[in-house]
Amino acid sequence: MDKELLAMLVCPQCQGKLKYDREHAELKCHFDGLAFPVRDDIPVMLTEEARVMSVDEKLGKSGAPNRGEAGGQA
Repeated sequence: MDKELLAMLVCPQCQGKLKYDREHAELKCHFDGLAFPVRDDIPVMLTEEARVMSVDEKLGKSGAPNRGEAGGQA
């Protein structure tokens, strides 16, 4: 994705900065917890097309295990 274009794009919901995840072809807003898809090098900046990120993903713990899913919740 073009670095100049990336520098101009902001989250359509909060106007915050986006981080480009090249591996998953997404632009991520860690404040809102939304990941916007990039299809054919074109960012799809529609909130209805965005994926809701997990809590660990929002906090930047991409390699962290998903706690609380299998038992462990009181």
